[in-house]
Amino acid sequence: MQVTLDAADLKVARNQALTRLAQDLKVQGFRKGKAPASLVEKQVSPNEIANETIDIAVRTNVAKAFEAEKQPPIAITNVNVTKYVPDDTAEFTATADVLPDVKLGDYKNLKAKMGKVEPTAADIQEIIDNIVKAYSEKTVAKKKAELGDEVIIDFVGKRENGEEFAGGSAKDHHLELGSGQFIPGFEDAIVGHESGDKFDIKVTFPKDYPEKSLAGQPAIFETLVKQVNEVKVPKLDNELAKKCGNFETVADLKADIKKNLQAQNHQRAYEQYRDDLVQDLVKKSKVAAPEILINDQMRFIRDDLTRNVASHGMTLEQYLAQSGMTIEEWEKQAKDVAEQRVKSSLVLQILAREQNIQVSDAEVEAKIAELRDVYQNSKEALDNLKKPEVRQDIKNRMIIDKTLDFLTVENLQSADKSKKDTKTTQTAKKPSPKKDSKKTTKTTKKSDTK
Repeated sequence: MQVTLDAADLKVARNQALTRLAQDLKVQGFRKGKAPASLVEKQVSPNEIANETIDIAVRTNVAKAFEAEKQPPIAITNVNVTKYVPDDTAEFTATADVLPDVKLGDYKNLKAKMGKVEPTAADIQEIIDNIVKAYSEKTVAKKKAELGDEVIIDFVGKRENGEEFAGGSAKDHHLELGSGQFIPGFEDAIVGHESGDKFDIKVTFPKDYPEKSLAGQPAIFETLVKQVNEVKVPKLDNELAKKCGNFETVADLKADIKKNLQAQNHQRAYEQYRDDLVQDLVKKSKVAAPEILINDQMRFIRDDLTRNVASHGMTLEQYLAQSGMTIEEWEKQAKDVAEQRVKSSLVLQILAREQNIQVSDAEVEAKIAELRDVYQNSKEALDNLKKPEVRQDIKNRMIIDKTLDFLTVENLQSADKSKKDTKTTQTAKKPSPKKDSKKTTKTTKKSDTK
């Protein structure tokens, strides 16, 4: 594509260039980066201003040029400035990989259903049990441990050959006997032991244990009981309810728990519903995922996982080895996830374009202001927010979010209309009351007799 910029385009870019150059400029009487544009022009060479201006002008307008032709770029592969007269005009050619053709399916009548948000009695009781447990009193007991007691233990987990395995050891671990925190057999083996007892616990990991290298394998835990605590569970009554907050009765407490669970369930159900709608739309649409985008997504997935496992003191290779997975197996799974993400993004972009879903500059500014507050202590993040490409990325994400809201509302309305239509149809087909039927039959018989 060939793009021409006029004086107005270059003026906007020049102002941005002066702002950027001012960040690293120290002018007497002003704090660094706070000097006005008029003074910046005097301190910086015209050539430097011109170079910064054309750089910003190209990067700001190259994506817009493709989008104006309804060819959103996946990646800009080459840009060449062919003409540049500062403050007057500029021309450049650009080459980009663009989005493939996508044939969007019917987005209004998707199969996804909103999940239930009403908490069960068991859900509420689980919260109540946790509250009661939190207010339990623990006292050191000179006795043998029983189910329901808390023990403080040290343990070292080893394989059958005596080799320690990762994540199988701990010191001063607090364990409620009977809670089911550990694999079957472990907690039962502690029952009957008292403070100071040192012994081995022989168990076998379940066949469906997440750590594949341990699944179904025997293990020995060298265990030391350091303390036994007797747990006194308080009675669930109005006095306990008052300790939990602004409640007068247990009923008030349960009502508040139910309300909070409803809100949490609704948020989870709504997010899942949106995800399911997108997956349904992908299935209904004809969309191909370009390899360049799949590779980008795979890199994001790898980087996220690498950072995550690093926070636990492991490399990606160590994590995969512990999970019993080869790098090839992981890459295959990651590629499937990446491909699905790309397809989801493409159908949402096309839907946004077809429905002319846009985000105003004011909305983008408000979002950036919000992000500045979040990252106010990170100079790097704040500097990134000033870059045109970061601003564009934020805008794109906001458009996608608006599109998701649009998709959700459309399908909720369709589902609601379908329910009303079904109810109306059922009412229309409803047979006449039996009483009327008998009257008709009786009248017919009299007529026949005559």
